[in-house]
Formats: sequence, C-alpha cells, structure tokens
Amino acid sequence: MERPSDYSDALAEAREAGNAFLWIGLHEPTEAEFGRVAEEFGLHPLAVEDALHAHQRPKLEVYSDSLFLVLKPVSYDQSTATVSAGEVMLFIGDSFVVTVRHGETNPLGEVRERLEQDPKVLRHGPTAVMYVVSDAVVDQYMEVAADLQVSLEGLEEDVFAPDGQSARDTAGRIYGFKRQVLGFRRATGPLAEPLERLTRSGVPFVPEESRPFFRDVSDHLSRVHDQVDGLDRLLSDMLSANLAQMSVRQNDNMRKISAWAAMFAIPTAIAGVYGMNFDHMPELNWVWAYPAVIALIATACLMLFRFFKHRGWL
Repeated sequence: MERPSDYSDALAEAREAGNAFLWIGLHEPTEAEFGRVAEEFGLHPLAVEDALHAHQRPKLEVYSDSLFLVLKPVSYDQSTATVSAGEVMLFIGDSFVVTVRHGETNPLGEVRERLEQDPKVLRHGPTAVMYVVSDAVVDQYMEVAADLQVSLEGLEEDVFAPDGQSARDTAGRIYGFKRQVLGFRRATGPLAEPLERLTRSGVPFVPEESRPFFRDVSDHLSRVHDQVDGLDRLLSDMLSANLAQMSVRQNDNMRKISAWAAMFAIPTAIAGVYGMNFDHMPELNWVWAYPAVIALIATACLMLFRFFKHRGWL
C-alpha cells in the first residue's frame, strides 16, 4: 500500500478509515520543524508556543479542535540522590496524536508496544494514547517514590547513628533530600486536576467509555501523593530529630568540658594560694607539708572525677 506523501493526506486517510489515527512523535523540535506539524494539524498557537519552550506545569487545555495535555515524567538517580524531570506534551484531536518530548526522561518507549498488545484499549483511538502515556508517567512516579523510600531509609540510619562523626553533614543531606522531594511534588501535584477533569463529562475527544481509564490513573496518582506526603513528613521529623541530637551532643560536650574544668580548678586554686608569698604560712615549715598538699589535690580531683562519672558527665 502506498503511503501518504504528507501529514494532511495521512490525516485525511485516517479520518476516512474511521478506525485509525495518525501519531507523530517529536523530541525537542526546532521552531521550523514543529511549525510544519502545527500548520498541518491546525494546532493552537498558544499551545504550540508552550510545546516549543517547555518548562510548563502539568495541565490540560481544551481548544476547539484539540486537547493539549502536559505531563512531567521523572527519574531518580540513586548514586547522586537526584530527581530529574522531563516534559511530554500531547495534542489530541479527532484522528491524530502529536507528542512533543523534552529532556532525557522518556516514558514513551514501551507505550506503542503496550497499545498494540491491548486492542481493547487501542480501539479508543487517540484517547488511548493519552491514557497509556499518562499511566506510564504515573507508574514512573510510583517507582521513583519507592526508590526515594529506599534512599531515605539509609539516611534515617545515619541520623540515628550512635556516633555523630559519621553523620556530620546529615542536616545538609536532609535539606538536599527535601529539595528533591519538593521537585518531585512539583511534577505530581499539579497533575491531579487535569486527570480529575478527564474523568468527568464535557471534555471533547474523550468518550464516555474512556473515562474509567483516567479514573484508574487518578487513583494511582493519589497513592503517589500519599507517598510523597509521607516522605516529606518523615524528612521533617528526621530533621527535628537530627537537630535535637546535635543539641544533646553539644550539651554532653559542655558537661564534659565543665567537669574537667572543675577538676583543674582545685589544683589551680591551691597553687594560687601558695603563690601569694605570705610571710606567715606555718605549714611551709612542716616536713610533710608538700606531700600533704599533693595528696589533698589528688584526693579532691579523684572524688570529683568519681562524682562526675557517676552523673554521666564523663
């Protein structure tokens, strides 16, 4: 079968067939590259501008001849404890899908294979692509949340390590982890409203029988939100616990310093008395005066040492 020579002919054939649609996928297209696609499919200029410049929040915009959905897929690098976000924009029309991807995070790799293996979903047309891509992105969210939980368990061990030397930079690591969770929340949080709209009636190009699919994705996203909230609360608790432990360690150090200072104060005070060079100090003429003073200093220091040791200051 001869293939159409351009997009408009292919779109016309898809519309004529009735059970087919055209899917165009682009990765960080230039303005010239995307301009041709936008002209052929009649995409709205504002949506085209958003797709070219990226850096959009997850959203759903309804135009007269298409839907525009923005998703932010994420990935997590455990070696650097870094959450990276990309962007996927979908233009959904009556018989076409245009996807524009920015960044290295790619949730579209297995989407086509998944659709081809599930004819019941594929028969929903362009809406099926929107559903499967959304589901793949949310599945990635769940994987990232699980990886973050694993990394957080390691951080938690450092926070409650008995030796504070191994956790000297723990507070900084907790703040860094909170920034990663915040970046993750920026991708997951705004997506709730678009998915909720897709589960309701009145959205063009989304037939009644397709809405349960988006309801399922929305339920999975709610679970991700609960996980992210749990991670954020746990990080806040860990930060408070770490600061409390630092305060306890500082108090322990101050008690030790104070105890040693008290023990050194005794010989210092006695030596200070004998260093004033009074003329009438009868004990200076005693044979056992020097050993007696040394014994007094040693006994007083030993008693203080045992007292502080019993109180846990040393």
